Order: sequence, then structure tokens, then C-alpha cells
Amino acid sequence: MTQRRHFLQTSVACAAGLMAPTAFSQAAPWPSKPINYLVAFPAGGTTDILARLVSQKLGPALGTTLVIENRGGAGGSVGSEVAARAPADGHHLLGGTISSHAINVSLYPKLGYDPIKSFTPVYLYGTNPVVLVVPANSPYKTLRDLMTAAKANPGKLTGASAGNGTSQHLAQELLAFRGDVKFTHVPYKGSAPAIQDVMAGQVDFMFDTTVVAGAHIQSGKLRALAVTSSRRLTDTITDVPTVAESGWPGTQGFEVVSWQALFAPAGTPKAIVDRLHAEILKIIQSAEMQERIKGLGMQPSVMTPEQVLSFQRAEIDKWAQVIKAANIKID
Repeated sequence: MTQRRHFLQTSVACAAGLMAPTAFSQAAPWPSKPINYLVAFPAGGTTDILARLVSQKLGPALGTTLVIENRGGAGGSVGSEVAARAPADGHHLLGGTISSHAINVSLYPKLGYDPIKSFTPVYLYGTNPVVLVVPANSPYKTLRDLMTAAKANPGKLTGASAGNGTSQHLAQELLAFRGDVKFTHVPYKGSAPAIQDVMAGQVDFMFDTTVVAGAHIQSGKLRALAVTSSRRLTDTITDVPTVAESGWPGTQGFEVVSWQALFAPAGTPKAIVDRLHAEILKIIQSAEMQERIKGLGMQPSVMTPEQVLSFQRAEIDKWAQVIKAANIKID
């Protein structure tokens, strides 16, 4: 009996010894090394600026450093594919947008990641409403004027964008789809040359962010007809009505916002995601960051990761419908 008791005690001790490393590894502190923050767009853009602003505060809050890595290309698809394959250990993050995580899945026939299954949302930094502008000398004084002309002359009115598949392009296609009119899309290589041609009267109209179009509206070179948010903007062009306010059939509930978000590879522990969200929320709610984000033309968000996922799913469904209806394809 004594021998049996000794055997059991020895066995339990050995088992505890074998389990100790596993328990220790599970309780290992995080972060244990620098965090790689991959930006799926070139340096200098809004996604990159946000990453650097947040990283300056987030690193010290977590007791580590964040290393920014830019991997641009294909509307954020190149960098997103790299991030999707990274270890889900909390040391890899991705700055994504409406393009990389809502539009591209319907736009590109072969995408190397799934915007839902490959990632876990961490934080939605904010949204960017866009504004529909026409040249200062345009005959169209209201959105209803523009839509009436488009209805009477299918395909005659031209709309500029920063390129095929961009949020500016899809905002135009959504308005045409919902309003039952037809525009002729004129893609450019970026917003700058596109908006220059709108101001020159070479193109009839354009959707763009208030960051790009705001100064030209204030200078009188462009006329703003409508904003694509659900409510009028309170911080910038306060006197511009929403698309829905035009009363044009089909535009009720019309809303288009570009957005910026932070993601982690799928499988990243929930405790880590929750900690990241909590720390970023504190950073974003500071007066300094509120001012910086609004300076980028963004409306800060307070969504939980679960709410971001629901928002993202709705965005994917909306743009899939628009892309299919407009027969937009990019090889």
C-alpha cells in the first residue's frame, strides 16, 4: 500500500513537472517582442499616417515598439495577403481600408485572402464621407439638377475618379444604380489629376473626400452638391445637403463612406485583441488624436470589434451588389 501511494505521488509530481512548461508558455507575457504593423498602402497616404500616429502612442502603452512596414499594391490586396499569412500571436497587425477589406473581394477574380475569414477586426479608426462636386460654372445647382440631366441624357454626363474600383468610382456607380440613371465613368491615375479636370470643366462631376475637395470648395473653384453621409457634416461643409435629401427616387438611405481600420490575423487570441482595442480607444479619444483624425477629414469611431465585423459584412454585401450591377472587372 505504501509503495502504491509512493508511486501515485511520484506520478502526480512528474505530471505536474511535464505540464509546467505548457502552463508557463500559455501565461507568457505579451507583447514579448516588437509588433509588426503592416500598412497595405504606400507611405504618405491616410492609412500610413494613421499607423504612425497610433504607433507612437500604442508602443509605450504596451511596453514595446511598433515597426511600420509598407506593402502597397492592388488596392491593398498585396499587403493584406502577406498579413493574412502572418502568425496569429499578437505581434502582427494590418492597416486596411474599404478597398482591401470590402471592395476587392468582389473586384478581383483571384484574391489571396478572405477579408472576413483571414482576419480579426481590432479597431475602426473612423470613416470619411465623400462629397459630390461639379465645376464652379456648372449648370447643375443641385443634385436633383444633375440627376434630371442624367435621366434625360443616358451616358452623356461624365464622372471622374481616382481609378477603376476606387471608392470614388463605386460611389458614382451606386448613385447611378440607386437612382436609375447612367453616367460615363472617366478613370484617372489618382485624385489630383481627376479633380483638376473637374475644376477645368473637362468632366462634369466627381466624388471625393472633403480632405481633397474641401479647399477647392472653399476657394470657389468647385461647387458641392451633396455629401454621402447619412447626416450633414458638422465640422466642415455644414451647409451641403446629403444625397438622400435630394429626394431623388432610390436615394433614400444612400450612404457611402471610405474607412480605415486595424486588423489582426485570424486566430489572434481574443484577450490580445481586446487589449489592443482598449488601448487604441484611449488613444483615439484623447483631444490630440481627435483633432488629428478630424484633420484628416475623418469621423472617429467607437465601434467594438464585433460591431466592426458586422459593419464590414454589410459593406462587402453592398459593394458586391454595385460591382455586379455595373459589371466592373479588374484582372
